[in-house]
Amino acid sequence: MKKILILISLFVSVQVVAQTPEEKLSAAGIVIPTVSTPVANYVNAVRTGNLVFLSGKGPSDSQGKYITGKLGADLSIEQGYAAARLTAINQLAVLKKELGDLSKIKRIVKVLGLVNSASDFYDQPKVMNGFSDLMVLALGEKGKHARSAIGTNTLPFNMAVEVELIVEVTD
Repeated sequence: MKKILILISLFVSVQVVAQTPEEKLSAAGIVIPTVSTPVANYVNAVRTGNLVFLSGKGPSDSQGKYITGKLGADLSIEQGYAAARLTAINQLAVLKKELGDLSKIKRIVKVLGLVNSASDFYDQPKVMNGFSDLMVLALGEKGKHARSAIGTNTLPFNMAVEVELIVEVTD
């Protein structure tokens, strides 16, 4: 009887912990937005086999307004972190539209983060942690990824960050 109770308690605790990415986001108060239409002649995502390549996205809110400015001049590291976090939410929206279910994500493979930076700003990795932390919040171990964080002198629409990524998915 004792073994049965232990097994039942283990099963119940696994059920409580086993949340979908959408449930984890919802529990954190995050709403997955509607995906915006690309602003030029490209698509938001291309799937080939079990890989999805996502075009660069920035930190736009539900009205399409971007967080703008240069890190180290107009924006603090904390503001850049928030911009990168919002960009992660937007990229999850692309994946949700592409896959129908974020549970189909097998692994975030590679992230390229571009940070609109003043010439003397060098904390791009701290900014991009906003993106990475959100991916791990939503996907757990599947959200951990290889990453590059690059400073650039300008980005489209003067947005603070732009992020593209490669994602492995299930069939």
